[in-house]
Amino acid sequence: MRDETIADLLLARLGDDRPGLRSRERTWTWDEVVRESAARASLARELRRDGPFHIGVLLENVPEYVLWLGGAALSGATIVGINPTHAGSYLEEEVRHTDLQLIVTDRAGLKLLDGLDVGVPRDRFLLVDDADYPARVAAHACEPEPDASVTPKTQMLLLFTSGTTGRSKAARCSQGRLAELGRNNSAKYDVKREDVCYCPMPLFHGNALMALWAPALTAGATVALTPKFSASGFLPDVRYYGATYFTYVGKAIGYILATPERPDDADNTLTHGFGTEASPEDKAEFLRRFGARLVEGYGSSESAGMIEQAPDAPPGALGRPAHDGVRIVNPETRETCAPAVLDEHGRVTNAEDAVGEIVDVHGAERFEGYYNNPEADAERVRHGWYWTGDLGYVDADGFLYFGGRSGDWIRVDSENISALLTQNVIRRHPKIVDAVAFGVPDPRSGDQVMAAVEIPEGVTFEDLDFAAFLAAQDDLGAKGAPRFVRVSHALPTTGSGKLRKKEMQLEGWRTADPVYWWAGRGAPEYTLMTDADKAALREEFAAAGRLRFLP
Repeated sequence: MRDETIADLLLARLGDDRPGLRSRERTWTWDEVVRESAARASLARELRRDGPFHIGVLLENVPEYVLWLGGAALSGATIVGINPTHAGSYLEEEVRHTDLQLIVTDRAGLKLLDGLDVGVPRDRFLLVDDADYPARVAAHACEPEPDASVTPKTQMLLLFTSGTTGRSKAARCSQGRLAELGRNNSAKYDVKREDVCYCPMPLFHGNALMALWAPALTAGATVALTPKFSASGFLPDVRYYGATYFTYVGKAIGYILATPERPDDADNTLTHGFGTEASPEDKAEFLRRFGARLVEGYGSSESAGMIEQAPDAPPGALGRPAHDGVRIVNPETRETCAPAVLDEHGRVTNAEDAVGEIVDVHGAERFEGYYNNPEADAERVRHGWYWTGDLGYVDADGFLYFGGRSGDWIRVDSENISALLTQNVIRRHPKIVDAVAFGVPDPRSGDQVMAAVEIPEGVTFEDLDFAAFLAAQDDLGAKGAPRFVRVSHALPTTGSGKLRKKEMQLEGWRTADPVYWWAGRGAPEYTLMTDADKAALREEFAAAGRLRFLP
């Protein structure tokens, strides 16, 4: 039941002298966090105008961000996290879309917004690094209390989706849903009062808010901040704060594991972390090296709680469906897919019958929608069901597996190939920081597999001995080896560290990065793709009348 608010959870921390918020410069008790939040709530009320009570925050992970989250909760405002990795017209469009009436930022953020028409006049900016800002906040000190209008349905957040598959959408999250997630996730991810929760993921992203900040608030644990993620700074921060728990997304684990190993890596306080996109091999290596277990989960800014963790789940499985409304269905017929038949390597042998979209037939009423985007709402809720847009399959024992995003199954020579499997296999390579796999058009019919890999500076593609590495992976399969391999020292990412797969898929082998390809049949042999090779391949598309597949 969503019968609590974030304001309720904050006020429950009044008088609590346990550290609630820490940076390298200062520590606040929970009581101080609540009182500082109340001052910002009072300032927000004073500056409020008619219209949506939306406050944009464009800051790194600094204490002011957390205090404004609290201020919004007590004042009934909505925090809109602005992604500082976006720029230009894309950033302008995002900010204008959310109808902000106030922006909290600093000089760096002001510079990023300079020249953009974001719909907020300059006198409606609060700069947290201005000399008069502390006094302005202090003048609004008051006894903490929630605005009378605050209920569990009060909108707390507008969370932009990561944008890996197109234009970002602003997902609504109410105080009730966030409070419920705080309760559920503190239990699910074992966040207790004595924990120190280290937050290296950006606070504009649902991972940091739903899996770390809200659970820590619920449990009365400590939130420890770092301005932005740093692989080299990760372990020093953990040791400095005495961190026991952290969250991650995207490439973070790969970057940490790519740092030079030291004999004392396991000499730290970390016990566990939660996130997404760490492979079973990454989890095992992180445990071996740092002594902390990683818990993988499934969820999104729009929904959560669909998968129940199962200690007996096979490697790679997410767990079991949390209730009978979570199903894998054929998106065209809405019929439940057949159980997946897995071979000895865990590959799905009946993909056409077993792989479908993950849906929650009871989830429509829990979906809070997107801000001013009825088309996106209609895509998520159809026939009274909530459609995730993600693929999955369930094995004969009832364990659910993530099958990738829509389009992650590639049709190669009339055979269904899992881009996710190819991707996870490639990520095992000890010299590859991260990788993504996707389908690109074949010049005659169907698709071919392409991969994009990120390698450290000083490492070359030749150093990977890539073909031999693939040949040694028994679970890859003959059709799973990529025909094209894009190589980079810095692949494009979203602000939360996820690889921009859709962007790379559209570019395909026409990227400016070096691309190695395997032409012909037989065992893979990769050579650097030249401009002449690309021109000749394009002519093959033209000759087959398939240039339309090269956008």
